[in-house]
Amino acid sequence: MKMKNLPLSIQIWIVFATITLCISILLSIILPLTLRDFFTKEIYATIESAQGLMFNRFDSQTFNSIFESELLKNPRQALENIRTVNHFIVYDDSEIIISSSLPMKFLNEVKKETRLQKNNSQRYRGQIGDEKIFYVITKGKALNQDVSLVSYMWDSYREDLVQTLFKKLALIMTIVFLLSWIPAIGLSKYLSSPLVNLEKRVEKLANNEWNEPVELHRKDEIGRLGESIEQLRNQLIYQDEMQQSFLQHVSHELKTPVMVIRSYTQAIRDGIYPKGDLDCSIQVIDEEAKRLEKRVRNLLYMTKLDYLSNHEISKEVFSIDNFIKDVVERLSWNRPELDWHLNLSHISINGDMEQWRVVLENLLDNQIRYANSQIRITLCEQENNSVLLTIWNDGPNIEPEIIDSLFNKFNKGYKGEFGLGLAIVYRIISLHDAKIWAKNEEKGVSFLIEIPI
Repeated sequence: MKMKNLPLSIQIWIVFATITLCISILLSIILPLTLRDFFTKEIYATIESAQGLMFNRFDSQTFNSIFESELLKNPRQALENIRTVNHFIVYDDSEIIISSSLPMKFLNEVKKETRLQKNNSQRYRGQIGDEKIFYVITKGKALNQDVSLVSYMWDSYREDLVQTLFKKLALIMTIVFLLSWIPAIGLSKYLSSPLVNLEKRVEKLANNEWNEPVELHRKDEIGRLGESIEQLRNQLIYQDEMQQSFLQHVSHELKTPVMVIRSYTQAIRDGIYPKGDLDCSIQVIDEEAKRLEKRVRNLLYMTKLDYLSNHEISKEVFSIDNFIKDVVERLSWNRPELDWHLNLSHISINGDMEQWRVVLENLLDNQIRYANSQIRITLCEQENNSVLLTIWNDGPNIEPEIIDSLFNKFNKGYKGEFGLGLAIVYRIISLHDAKIWAKNEEKGVSFLIEIPI
């Protein structure tokens, strides 16, 4: 079984235990090496310190007499076991005064080293049988002769120290390793508990159970994850409310034309003409069918925009001023009595031409419906590398209670039709990273669009 398939608490515990075990193994490898190197230096320091004591005891004035008498009386007691350091002297004529038995092969090697040594004092290491020996050769004078004081210690001393310390450290690491499993289990449960709680909350969200808020009261990554899930919950609630509202509005808006069409059709079938004659009655049916078609088309376009919001839209560079003129020419015939004023700078933008056509048609359709006598359109470039398009009409001001939510779905003014036209405009403009807002002027209403170049 893969580790990722295990419960998170078990994964955390395994990781914690593995790290502790790896550290223990690593220390068991590094510590002996480090301790051996440390104690090797300490051995040499001890040997040199012992030699210093020897030379301080036998100073330059009394060295010969004292050293000679000590050696003649009891050379073993004089030269052995100063702080576990053993000594022997090599005279210039290669005669050796020794305090313990050492193999002749090793002694001959020491003689050779004393003859070749150029420094006053030098460190060495050797091998006698299966055991290492560390020694220092220091040159001086005794009995009016040039001598070399050889001080040495066996490796068994170092190994005893290393093994003693390592055993104590190994015992401590073993206890720590065993005891660390208890806090590891507690830590794993502490860390996984909020995640398990979040898992249950997400499962409830998946089952449309959105009433219970997600509150962790934490500021760490888990807390931020909980805040994100809470935002998701609120968004789902909002979308559900919007969906319910959308269905209610759609059913209400589609019900009226369908009801009119069915009632007129049934009346005509029964030989009754609600508008006096057949042509007038059919004209009512045709007008209601057009209204129904427009509403269905807007609903389908909103669905299309929802799809495009998650996909890259195709863009091209085109002249927005010529584009505005073309749309105005086609729509101005709806109310030929209106006075149109166009003040358009020659500017090109990058966008989807078909979507911008929908924007202009919906906005101008709105202007034509509300304007009293004139509509003014201006297009100019701004200093912040953007284009400002202003569309003004001299109609009545927008009701204050709806101006802030004018671009929401199904938000209609007193002459509004279906409440989707401006919502579609807002969605398309947002897809192009542009901005739109409306404001009441002293006379009339202005719609302003800021388009990045």
